[in-house]
Amino acid sequence: MDNDLNSLTEGMAIPYGGDKVAFVSAELADLFSTGDHLIVVQTTGDLLHIPRGIWSLSQEAVGNAYTAFTQMGAITDEAITAFYEAFARYLEQDDSFELIAEANSIDVQEAKSKERSTTRLELSSTMRSNMIEGLRMWSRTTSRRGESTESISHEGWTVNQLTAGLGVVGFVFEGRPNVFADATGVLRSGNTVVFRIGSDALQTANAIAEYALNPALSEAGLPTGAVSLVNSPARSAGHAMFSDERLALAVARGSGPAVAQLGAVARQAGIPVSLHGTGGAWIIAGDSADQEIFKSAIFHSLDRKVCNTLNTCCIPKSRAHDLVPAFLEALPQAGQRRDAQSKLHVVESSAEFIPEEWFRNVSIDRAEGQVIEPQAELIQISDLGHEWEWENSPEVSLVIVDSVENSVELFNEYSPQFVASLISEDEKEHNDFYKSINAPFVGNGFTRWVDGQYALGRPELGLSNWQFGRLFGRGGVLSGDSVFTIRTTVEQTDPNITRLK
Repeated sequence: MDNDLNSLTEGMAIPYGGDKVAFVSAELADLFSTGDHLIVVQTTGDLLHIPRGIWSLSQEAVGNAYTAFTQMGAITDEAITAFYEAFARYLEQDDSFELIAEANSIDVQEAKSKERSTTRLELSSTMRSNMIEGLRMWSRTTSRRGESTESISHEGWTVNQLTAGLGVVGFVFEGRPNVFADATGVLRSGNTVVFRIGSDALQTANAIAEYALNPALSEAGLPTGAVSLVNSPARSAGHAMFSDERLALAVARGSGPAVAQLGAVARQAGIPVSLHGTGGAWIIAGDSADQEIFKSAIFHSLDRKVCNTLNTCCIPKSRAHDLVPAFLEALPQAGQRRDAQSKLHVVESSAEFIPEEWFRNVSIDRAEGQVIEPQAELIQISDLGHEWEWENSPEVSLVIVDSVENSVELFNEYSPQFVASLISEDEKEHNDFYKSINAPFVGNGFTRWVDGQYALGRPELGLSNWQFGRLFGRGGVLSGDSVFTIRTTVEQTDPNITRLK
C-alpha cells in the first residue's frame, strides 16, 4: 500500500495536537504536488508546505554537514585555528572584501525597494571589523575537545568523562551578514554547521562563502561541508532543515513568531532547540534610584535597536515626580543622537504622569520612511511585553508602578524574560531583585552589555531568553565553545573483572 502523500484537496481535515483539526486552504491544495512535504505544527495547527526541490536542497546540505562531522574527530585543533585565521584574513583583504561588499550593496538596495529594514543588513566597516575580531577570538580560544570533566576510579578500572563535539548544528538567522562568521564558532568544539540565512542577506552570504569561507576551509584542510548553506530564499528551507533528525541542535534567531514556529518544528522532530527570537530589555527603578544614574542608563540603552535595547521602563509612583522627567529627557536625547524623534508607549493607567505635549504628532522614522504619528500613545498593561522593532526612532514603553516588587511581577508575567536592570542604591533591594526576577541577564545599569563578544570575549551564536524554559548547564549566551556533549571511556587494568557474584 502506497502511504505517500501525493496531493491535497481544499477543505481536507488535518488533525493536530491530539484533539484539533486544521483545514487545507485552496492555495495550499493548488501548490502541493507529488514529492512535496507537509509539516503539521502540533502546537498551532500551521500547515507548512515544503516543495520537493527545497526539501532535496536541505537534505543535501544537512547530509554534507553530517558527513563532515564524522570526519571532524581526525581534524586537529591547529587546523581549526588555521581556518579561523584564514577566514579573518580573507575578510581583511580588500580585494576579496570588495566583492562581498558589492553583493551586500545589492541586498541592501533590494531590501529598501521592498520597504524592509536595512539597519542590520548593511555590512558596515564596524560589522566587518567585528567579524574579523570575532574570528580571531575563536582562533585564540583554547579547544575543549577531549577535556576531562570527571574521572572515577574503581579497583582494576577507571571511568573517564570527556567533552566531545555535539554534532551538526543547524542555524536559521535573520538578515545579518555577521552571523555567518559567528556560526562557524561551533567548529571550535568539533561540530559542523548548516544554516539558512534570511532572504535579504542571501547574496551577501553566498559572496562570503565564495570569497572568504570556502577558501579558508580548503586552506586549513577542514572537510567539505563543515559549513554548509541551504541556498534558498524560501522560508520553507528553514522548516525543512529543522525537520531533519540528523541535526544535534537547532538554533533560530529572528522575529518572535517565526522563531517560535521554527522551534516547534524542531521540537516535534525530536531536536533540541535554542531560540533567540524575542528580546527587549527592561529597566526598573527603585525608590532609592539616583536620578542621574537612572537617566544615563536609559540614554545608553537606546543607541541602536537590537535584542538588548531598552524596551520597557518601570518607575515607582513615589519617584514619578523626578524620574519621569529624567526619563522624558533621556528618551529624546537618544533620538537626537540619531537625528530622529523618539516614540513613547504609555500604559493607560500611567498617562496622567506624561505631559500633554508628548501626545502631539511628530515625524517618526519607520522602515518605510518618515511617518507622521503621535509621539506618545496609550497601551494596555498586557502590551508591556511587546518588543518595538524600531528603525531609527528610539521606541520604549513606560509604566508607573507601586514598587519594585510590582515591577518584578509585571516582568515575570508579560516580558520575554530576557534582560532586567535595577537602578537602586539599596543593596538588599538588588539581592531580592536577583532572587525574584526570572531573567538570565540581570544588571544595575545600561542593558546593552548583554552580548557574548562584548561581555565575555567570545562571539555569540545567540542570546536565549527564558520564555521556553531554562537550559540545563548553560546560561543565556550560546557560544561555539558551549556546544558540546560528554563521551565516557573506560580504562581496564585488571582483565579478570567480572560482575558475576
